[in-house]
Amino acid sequence: MNKTFQFLAFLSLIVGLLFTSCVSGKKFKASEARVYNLQQDSVLKLGQLNNCNANLKNLNTERASLVSKNALLTDENSAVTYDLQSLSAQSKMTIADQAKRLKNLQDIIQSQKDVTDKLKNTISNALINYKADELSVYVKDGNVYVSLQEKLLFKSGSDVVDPKGKEALKSLAQVLASTKDINVIIEGHTDNVSIRTKLFKDNWDLSTARANSILRIMTIGYGFNSSLITASGKGQFHPVQTNETAEGRSANRRTEIILSPDLKELYKLLYQ
Repeated sequence: MNKTFQFLAFLSLIVGLLFTSCVSGKKFKASEARVYNLQQDSVLKLGQLNNCNANLKNLNTERASLVSKNALLTDENSAVTYDLQSLSAQSKMTIADQAKRLKNLQDIIQSQKDVTDKLKNTISNALINYKADELSVYVKDGNVYVSLQEKLLFKSGSDVVDPKGKEALKSLAQVLASTKDINVIIEGHTDNVSIRTKLFKDNWDLSTARANSILRIMTIGYGFNSSLITASGKGQFHPVQTNETAEGRSANRRTEIILSPDLKELYKLLYQ
């Protein structure tokens, strides 16, 4: 009986210990899980805090950049305002200077026109005794043209100036002698009928020889300043009328004396 009671008591003690051990194990495991969850939550919160700090740093950097740009824009605006004010002042001066320059330019152009018109009229009066089919005087591109036909100056195929032609050149030279600041260009022209002689290889050769003949008469014969005169031959390449008719070819066989006023003052004003 006693042995049975002791066995039951011992058995009860073992069961109680086992029960107590089971309960403690469950609580421990629950605690471990809770600690693990708290650790994970802590890691998450720490990551979020680091992100917030990084964002705050970026915002501060952007703010500093904006402040710097705003200061730069303020300086640039001030500089632009100053430049505009400076340009405005310069513009007013430039307008005044340009108005004065334009007035001077207009005066010089008008003066040159007056000289050209007077020269044209003086030459026309000096050569008034010659017929219209012998010579003509006109103004073109600001220059005075004296166009002398072949029939007045030369025999066909020749570069020797006829006496009547020399008289016309003498009258022209007398007018030019009293005219200051004038340049002279002599251009020989032919029709398109080919020529080839012992003296002249082609029309170009003939037109150049005729221009040179007139140049020598004007300078050596009548004393015109050699540094102010130039001769050139244009051949048949600059006709004034068609070469299909006899009248047209006759008009193209000509020598043009081109009188140009000296434009040094005008160029000086344009390029100063």
